[in-house]
Amino acid sequence: MRKRERENPCGVCGHYHKYEEGEVCGICGHRMPISTEKSGLSGGAFPSEILPEFLYLGSYDNASRAELLKTQGISRVLNTVPACQNLYKNSFTYHCLPEEKALPFDDAIQFLEQCEKDKARVLVHCMSGKSRSPAIVIAYLMKCKGWRLAQSYQWVKERRPSVEMSSGVHQELEEYERSIFGSFESNPVPAFFPQTQTQPFGFGFNPAPPTPPAFNNATSIFERAPINVSPQDFTFGATNNEKKIPDNSSFGFNANGNDTPMDSS
Repeated sequence: MRKRERENPCGVCGHYHKYEEGEVCGICGHRMPISTEKSGLSGGAFPSEILPEFLYLGSYDNASRAELLKTQGISRVLNTVPACQNLYKNSFTYHCLPEEKALPFDDAIQFLEQCEKDKARVLVHCMSGKSRSPAIVIAYLMKCKGWRLAQSYQWVKERRPSVEMSSGVHQELEEYERSIFGSFESNPVPAFFPQTQTQPFGFGFNPAPPTPPAFNNATSIFERAPINVSPQDFTFGATNNEKKIPDNSSFGFNANGNDTPMDSS
């Protein structure tokens, strides 16, 4: 590594790696985002707002943008990855979770509850904002809001679509749900997110259900009285009050069937 690179560490994580060239940091794993993540505001610079004016969820890249955090009124940061440095200790109050095999939900929730009591806005972040930090936020919603895992997950997913928790982290949340509610609710659809029933296509109209035809009262053709008409007197399509058709002369046809007008004199 050249001297210039040693003297100019990454402005985000503080370690020495070629951030602009996409090189992954060998210490904390920081790298330039491959794609812009969706968030509640614009682009991927702002963290996602989970609970209005209180709880925010984001990545290490979000946590490194002090001025943007200040514009959102965020004053405290919950760091779920011990390898990530707390860059602005003079500007924010940090709480870093210990390095443990299992996520310390209770430790994180205790800090978040204190932030809520103090009416302080807090950012919860991990490296990418997709697995560890969303798990902490979901655990908080279950413990403090009384929401089940499916409800909490959908709430967070709708506000931060990039959430992709690993199977191990999701299993930890299932066990945490059992510890809170005594059981695991396998229903993936939240109770307060009503399912939309498929309506028939009708351009916004609600047509009445069709009335089935009534065949029970119809008289069978075999039960009707016979029609006594001789073949000589039968005329197809004729009725009793049918008028006699005038001859061709009244329509201007000649005897040969041509449409030459007849002389009326």
